[in-house]
Amino acid sequence: MSEGLSLQQRYAPESVCYGCGPANERGFHIGSFPDGEEVVGEWQPQAWHHAFDNVLNGGVIGTLLDCHCNWTAAYHLMGRRGADHPPTTVTADFHIRLLKPTPTTRPVRLRAHVVDSTDDRATVEGTLEADGEVTATCRATFVAVKPGHPAYDRW
Repeated sequence: MSEGLSLQQRYAPESVCYGCGPANERGFHIGSFPDGEEVVGEWQPQAWHHAFDNVLNGGVIGTLLDCHCNWTAAYHLMGRRGADHPPTTVTADFHIRLLKPTPTTRPVRLRAHVVDSTDDRATVEGTLEADGEVTATCRATFVAVKPGHPAYDRW
C-alpha cells in the first residue's frame, strides 16, 4: 500500500462522505491508492460492522465497493481529461455480488479498475478480498456531474 496520501486525502480532504470522506468523524475513511491500472485499498472492519459474529455486513460491503469504485472512476476521468483534479463523480448504478462470508477479524483489500469510459462516465469493476480470496464483486457506472447538480464541486 502506498505510503503517501490516498486519493481522498489528496483531492477531497474536506469530504464528509460516510464511506470515504476524510472529514467525516464517524465514517469509514476508506483510502484508495493508484497502483498501475488498478486502484487499491485496505480497510479494517470493526465489531460494529458485523452482520453476525465475525462476518461483515452486506451494506458495509456495498459502501466500501461503491466509494472505492467511485474514486477509481474519478481518478481515471481526471487522467483522461488531462486535468490536475478529478471531476466530482456520482454513482449512476451499481451491482454487488456477495460470493461468500467476509471475515471481520482481519483487514479486507479493495481492488478496482475501469472497463469502459467516455468523457463524462466510467464503468468500473471492483472486488473485495479477505485473505487473498474474493468475497464480493461490484460492477458500477459513475458519472461526472455538471454545474447545478447538488454534488458539483464537492471534493
